[in-house]
Amino acid sequence: MKPAPFEYVDPRSIDEVVERLARTGDEAKILAGGQSLMPMLALRLARPAVVIDINRVAGLDGLDSSDGVLKLGALVRQRTLERWARAQAPLIAAALRLVGHVPIRTRGTVAGSLGHADPAAELPALFLLLDGVAVVKSQRGERAIDARDLFAGPLTTTLRSDEIIVETRWTLPPAHAGWGFHEVARRHGDFALVGAAAAVTIARGRIDTARVALFGAGPTPVRAAAAESALVGSAPGASVVAGAARAAASALDPDSDLHATGHYRKRVARTLAERALMDACARAKGAP
Repeated sequence: MKPAPFEYVDPRSIDEVVERLARTGDEAKILAGGQSLMPMLALRLARPAVVIDINRVAGLDGLDSSDGVLKLGALVRQRTLERWARAQAPLIAAALRLVGHVPIRTRGTVAGSLGHADPAAELPALFLLLDGVAVVKSQRGERAIDARDLFAGPLTTTLRSDEIIVETRWTLPPAHAGWGFHEVARRHGDFALVGAAAAVTIARGRIDTARVALFGAGPTPVRAAAAESALVGSAPGASVVAGAARAAASALDPDSDLHATGHYRKRVARTLAERALMDACARAKGAP
């Protein structure tokens, strides 16, 4: 199929973008990498009146890490982040290797994946795990949205119709942190049926901090707060990790669809959470 007719806008500044969003609102879509938008246009699942192409807007492709915070402009490609993360943030690199295929990651943007808010996607779950913050802009100014407040439902965020993500900020785990990332998908590059990510730090033989996120098991990615609480202060071990994984899965109530039943997703989420946590504990080093 071919897309329905739309007006194409090619701005050169972020001020032009937000001015046009203010005028068109719900009738506009932002084009960055296009890896989600273009198929939706072709299938006419999206029929915007206006498509705003931000690829020639200056100042949106920055990548900077300092003081433990990674800052990414809206046009940073997934492949660019993957290459940077290989040496700097292996958890991020491991997650990105599971996002589609190399040609998709070469074009697709990090912010675009977050804005698309697919509950089975890796990057929204990672953003939640790493206490991400989305900086969004409109003609009214800028505001920051914490990751826990960004995802409202399947393919739905709390961005207003006149706002655009201009930057994302990620709290990087310390160098001594351990991490794990696991998912089950029908084929490599497919969206996950269910997945789990974890990061822990260990000090004086006990778990000092713990983060667990699950995806593909509900309308949005989720942080497993009960599992995190159960882990902190405990000595890392198989029984402790298994109990935390049970706690993480018990809070889930996934739907069934043509790909998997809710029961299957809940059961596999527990297994993957346990594997991710075991990997994280094994990789963690004692705090200096």
